[in-house]
Amino acid sequence: MHSKTTGNLIIRRAPAVPATNVQSIAAIPEEAIWLAKLKSERTRRAYRSDVRHFMCILGIQDGVELRQVTHKHVIAWDHYMREHEQPPPSAATIRRRLAALSSLFRHLVDHTELTVNPVREVRRPPKDSDGQTPAFARKQARAVLDAPPESTLLGLRDRAILSVGLQAGLRRAEITQLRVKDLIQTRGYDALRIRGKRNKRRTVIVNPQTAGRIKRYLAVCGHADDLDGPLFRPTRHNQKCSDPRRALNSDGVARIVRKYARTIGIERGYAAHALRATWITTALENGADLKDVQRDAGHADVSTTRLYDRRGHNPEKSAAFFATY
Repeated sequence: MHSKTTGNLIIRRAPAVPATNVQSIAAIPEEAIWLAKLKSERTRRAYRSDVRHFMCILGIQDGVELRQVTHKHVIAWDHYMREHEQPPPSAATIRRRLAALSSLFRHLVDHTELTVNPVREVRRPPKDSDGQTPAFARKQARAVLDAPPESTLLGLRDRAILSVGLQAGLRRAEITQLRVKDLIQTRGYDALRIRGKRNKRRTVIVNPQTAGRIKRYLAVCGHADDLDGPLFRPTRHNQKCSDPRRALNSDGVARIVRKYARTIGIERGYAAHALRATWITTALENGADLKDVQRDAGHADVSTTRLYDRRGHNPEKSAAFFATY
């Protein structure tokens, strides 16, 4: 079942053509249009890789063969991933791959290239009801928030970023997409306008400490008047890119979290998403309504919010402490 084909039809980008060249536009494969309409570059990379994997494993080499796929082919791919792939992918990876393929076939159905989405009836691995993202303890979160120095631009930037994550619960991609003009006031309260997944917009009231940290950073960063420019930027430029309006990327946010986790003695296990899990757990512990947390987190389903709730994982109540001999 394995083949060396890479599915180039799927992974190529839609070519740039003049808007008036109707015939050229009409000739673009729907697979390329599907990929191009995904708003997030990170999602495009992941979905392109996932569909390439499907085509490679099944030996699918062109669009004609792709349109002959049935649920049997998808089940065979699913079986290969679960039983034969080395190293075995996680359940989350399998879910994402199936979601990517389903998205493609749904697009082809919507545009009359197919009559049925062959992924629709293929069962996906269940989500872990407990979630996997660790959360900081309150004292740890406070220590991380205060770890960056206030005497440097880098420290002020990092203090603001950590506060946006720990006190507003933004995803790391949402943090990097913030613009200077996204810090606003609504009904007398400081708030952030956020571009979330699938380009969904929401406005979230922020903790006064978070707003104060952002304002202190803006007071010294030099780009407070660049309203359309990125809010959080690298403090120095590298050889690859010297654009002064370059936004800090998502990996940069992850490095910041790991850096300050290490300063309080946590060497491993905590990534950028730990900020979000900590915010959700702490807000719920302090009496926030679950629906309000779901809204501010930008979750379409409350069950997703529950995955980040670590209140039921109190280490002090672990059964291990009662197994004394």
